[in-house]
Amino acid sequence: MVATAARTSPDHGFHEGELLVQQRSGVDLEARRLERMLDLPDLSGGAERFLADRTFAVLTGRGPDGRLWTSPLRGPAGFLRGSGRTLHIATRPVEGDPLHELALGEQVALVAIEFSARRRVRVNGRLSAIGADSMVVDVDQAYGNCPQYISRRSFGPLAPTGAEAAPVELGSTLTDEDRALIGSADTFFLGTAHPDRGADSSHRGGPRGFVTTEGAQLWWPDLPGNNMFNSLGNLAVDPAAALLFVDWTDGSVLALSGTAEVEWHAPVSVDDTGRRVRFTTESVVRRQDVALRAEDVARDGEMR
Repeated sequence: MVATAARTSPDHGFHEGELLVQQRSGVDLEARRLERMLDLPDLSGGAERFLADRTFAVLTGRGPDGRLWTSPLRGPAGFLRGSGRTLHIATRPVEGDPLHELALGEQVALVAIEFSARRRVRVNGRLSAIGADSMVVDVDQAYGNCPQYISRRSFGPLAPTGAEAAPVELGSTLTDEDRALIGSADTFFLGTAHPDRGADSSHRGGPRGFVTTEGAQLWWPDLPGNNMFNSLGNLAVDPAAALLFVDWTDGSVLALSGTAEVEWHAPVSVDDTGRRVRFTTESVVRRQDVALRAEDVARDGEMR
């Protein structure tokens, strides 16, 4: 049985939080040239072909607990099928995942990545239908991002259909093992949301160790990007945030839900943007998924 919800459409263009961060960063004129990327999307053509070839994506939304979470999705090529303003997803987050029981009508966001070619597409919208092993998103925004900070990696085989899900561990604090995973990461995923525009799911990358943990908090430098500031703009309006870390060697998944804020400081080098994001952990989910094992094939100096 498939439950469905009616489509509603938000306004388009940059919202107040994005404009605020763009102006404070001094890039509002550069960002204005990119605003057309936020026009009503069309997933036909190149976007359709890109999504159809993907086997990995990351989904952001609010779970039954009301918290914002970011969760991995794996499936065979073709599990993402876009057409016009609709995205069909032939899977759901695994049982026990905070987003396994997403509510119909929930604002969700997805980022699909091809690590090997360092390409990614972001899709934001509203969950309009839910089946036993499927979801449909009415899409309000869809656009590509540059290849910066994406480390090349190649996934192993998918788990057999019907394979038993790994146990899920819930917590509220970071363990030493969590901090070790975070400290060795060159990749994580950030989920944010705007009360009217909906959720956003983005990729964050950098040299290993670019994320620092300090007790229940962790922070990372905001590296130069496309100057749209979708994530930071959301945080300027709503501090709810979700992080997803994966140990690609064994498939360990660390999902964090909490709040985040943008901290501004005087740049100390030409590479310093004067921005960093500080996240406070409130809830933790740990599990393991062998389908997320991947071989690191990055080459020295290639990440940027």
